[in-house]
Amino acid sequence: MRYLLLLTFLITALFSKAQTESINWISFSEAMELSKTQPKKVFIDMYTNWCGWCKRMDQTTFANPDVIKYMNEHFYPVKFNTELEGPITVKDSTYKINPAYGRNGTHELAVRLLNGKLSYPTFVFLDEKFNILSPVPGYQKTDQIEPILKYFGDQNYLEKSWVEFSEAFKGSWQ
Repeated sequence: MRYLLLLTFLITALFSKAQTESINWISFSEAMELSKTQPKKVFIDMYTNWCGWCKRMDQTTFANPDVIKYMNEHFYPVKFNTELEGPITVKDSTYKINPAYGRNGTHELAVRLLNGKLSYPTFVFLDEKFNILSPVPGYQKTDQIEPILKYFGDQNYLEKSWVEFSEAFKGSWQ
């Protein structure tokens, strides 16, 4: 009986741990603060509350264990609600919600990072000094986001064009 209880406890503990592991989303301001002592690339998930594809990515792609592990190890993953974020100061410029953009007003930093092309979801990759590497628009399945994450996260963008990298890439995530 003890073994059965112990086995049940272990299975429950393992299942609970697997269910609670997730991407360690932080705010843009937290990423800036953390980068002061431990520089790391930044992955920004630009979303809105009304974006159905954004919610789907949260439930599917961003729930995948391979994506979770890679994101947490290689990036400061930032969730950025483009319609709700408060003022943010970056490199001596302060950005805030501008009611002239989008249906509910849009954060000026989002407009800048997305080059004025407001579509959701869009992901923005920044280097360790918060320079824009690239925005990537659209819903991405796990096998679609893997090469994109590895292109930036493993520094491949410094040596190869996206075309060269993507043609040779062999994915392993499902």
